[in-house]
Amino acid sequence: MNVFRSTFLSLSEMHGLRHLAENSTVARNVSRRFVAGESVQDALKVCNEANQLGLAVTLDALGENVTDEARARATEALYINVLNQIADMKLNANVSLKLTQVGIDLGYGLAESIVRNLSRHACTMGNFVRVDMEGSAYTEKTLRLVKYLHGSSGVDNSIGAVVQAYLYRTEGDVDDLIARGIRIRLCKGAYLEPETIAFPDKRDVDANYVRLMKKMLTSGIFHGLATHDEAIIREAQEFATKRRIDRSSFEFQMLYGIRRDLQVSLVQQGFRVRVYVPFGDEWYPYFMRRLAERPANALFLAKNLLRQ
Repeated sequence: MNVFRSTFLSLSEMHGLRHLAENSTVARNVSRRFVAGESVQDALKVCNEANQLGLAVTLDALGENVTDEARARATEALYINVLNQIADMKLNANVSLKLTQVGIDLGYGLAESIVRNLSRHACTMGNFVRVDMEGSAYTEKTLRLVKYLHGSSGVDNSIGAVVQAYLYRTEGDVDDLIARGIRIRLCKGAYLEPETIAFPDKRDVDANYVRLMKKMLTSGIFHGLATHDEAIIREAQEFATKRRIDRSSFEFQMLYGIRRDLQVSLVQQGFRVRVYVPFGDEWYPYFMRRLAERPANALFLAKNLLRQ
């Protein structure tokens, strides 16, 4: 892992710096490049604008590592509201959440109860809940919960998982999830992990991503390919064409604020694209991970800070 990326990922875990940033007007303004705003209404507005461009959306209420049940239950209520608003406004959107938002650190049972309730609520509306992947300490717990709830009473296929191509274990996880008929979002990975469990070289991560992508596209299950890497996107397009895979049977997924031009171009070519739209006041860890992904993101930050 290069020094640039590891530096920003380390900064994402600094609680003192997070407190300063999330209480800074300047920092909040700069974060709006990648975060839709702090309120549900901010997020819904961005969602509607994306839909007008032919882009689907997944809405993510930012927050991690809650330390009391009341906050976990507040997150549940927030997502119920978001799902209701999506239905009322007839938006092309689903939701994503993290297990640490809904109390996994307080106990598996609490998180399972909340995600079950949300997935059942989504199912009644013909919608979908994606359980995001966090650092490796949560990988097994996250996949265990998704696999347990998938297909259970009232949930059916309204829950899906995320896997990270930089982990050695992920090929086995993909095989297992496909065998169970579970929808997957494949991403490269955005946390600081040791070489004992994750590929340290970007070339190996990319090669693993492509290998997993091909398995997913030929599985007959609707999956999401989360990447801004144009070389990998071209490879996916060429593979789908060669194998005569219908363009409506998968989607590309990208982040709000990054490569809108590429998102729209793919839609114009007939591909499905979903934009990951985060919102909320606990934006610092997410924001720093976005800076870690691309030097261009950090350059954007520097330019905007200099303008203040």
